Amino acid sequence: MAETPGTVRGSAEERILTTAAALFAKFGYNGVSTREIAATAAVNEVTIYRHYPRKRDLYLAALSAELQRVHLRGELLTRLAEAETARGAVACAFELISTTLLQQPQLLRLLSFSALELSEDLDPLLRRHLGEQVEVIARYLEPWVERGEVRSASAKTLVLTLIAIVLGRGPLGRVFASGDANLNGLFDAYSEFSLA
Repeated sequence: MAETPGTVRGSAEERILTTAAALFAKFGYNGVSTREIAATAAVNEVTIYRHYPRKRDLYLAALSAELQRVHLRGELLTRLAEAETARGAVACAFELISTTLLQQPQLLRLLSFSALELSEDLDPLLRRHLGEQVEVIARYLEPWVERGEVRSASAKTLVLTLIAIVLGRGPLGRVFASGDANLNGLFDAYSEFSLA
């Protein structure tokens, strides 16, 4: 069988996961069937159910595989650790978060669909895969928050807010800012508010 667009060579399970992640990211959980995933991955639908008993299991496995690819860049983490001002620290943290997440647009789309369609299953996955990254960034921001140089309930809340800016920039920017809100503009507005 000729390779169809969007399929990947490799084991059946790898092809299923890669194909499922791509299709779920494009159409959402409810917008794609296991039959469509099987056809695109060049496997029988029974093969999908052999690996993943329910479509939900497949979706969560695809999302988990994408989340496992999230890694903080060392040079940006070093810049955050060496920041000399609160503004510099928050800017470095934002750059670290946006660079990390924006390198994976498929993951961003999966997270958006997950929040809408499978929210109860999303929390444990995010905690397991992103919890350590949130904690690391928060540790570097904690001294600035404790000294009152950054207005935030906690360093972790600050990190989650920065993540929310990155995740929400697309749809919120288009709806409320008439296309004027780029990522840096949203960050600048937030930093003006949060920096003492």
